[in-house]
Amino acid sequence: MAGLATTRVRSYTRVVQSVPSHPQAPEADADQAIINRVLAGDRDAFSVLINRYSDPLYRHAVGMTGSPDDAADILQNSFIKAFHHLGEVRGRFDAWVFRIVANGCKDWLKNIRRTHLSYEEDDQPSGYETPDEELDRGELRGHLDRALAALPASLREAFVMKHVEGRSYEDMAVMLDTTVGALKMRVHRAREALQKLLEDRAA
Repeated sequence: MAGLATTRVRSYTRVVQSVPSHPQAPEADADQAIINRVLAGDRDAFSVLINRYSDPLYRHAVGMTGSPDDAADILQNSFIKAFHHLGEVRGRFDAWVFRIVANGCKDWLKNIRRTHLSYEEDDQPSGYETPDEELDRGELRGHLDRALAALPASLREAFVMKHVEGRSYEDMAVMLDTTVGALKMRVHRAREALQKLLEDRAA
């Protein structure tokens, strides 16, 4: 049974949603130039930063909440907050705004206390050839969604960043302002917890 749970955990990135490799962040100087323009009065320039980072931030919010609508709300509120506090940016803008979104996701989890994630099906054609394969995909997604939803927010965050978004531990450490060692431990604990939860559900 443990082997089956391990296989399900390893299959997570194939059944939740198709997520491309995390792109390299633009040079910090390029972001700072845009920030300087906004602070100098060119408010419209902030849209450049929104367009630059919306996609990866939205994907993270969906991975944390399981709700595209709530993820969109969190992203919108986060960018509004970022705009009003833009003068407080120190270091990489992408890491700074990511932490705003991450905190928004954690607040959502704390307030809503979801017991499961409910990903909406996208409009893309299925990558499975038969109805049976599609049914198996949906069942596996459901098991994993419920198990992931039961994880503490910090473990879910680390697992989503590593195994759904495909980030490196070094990038995660910058984004979360912590150490690589701490993140490796969180991911390890998340995988163990998921395996245990899946084993318990299958028992």
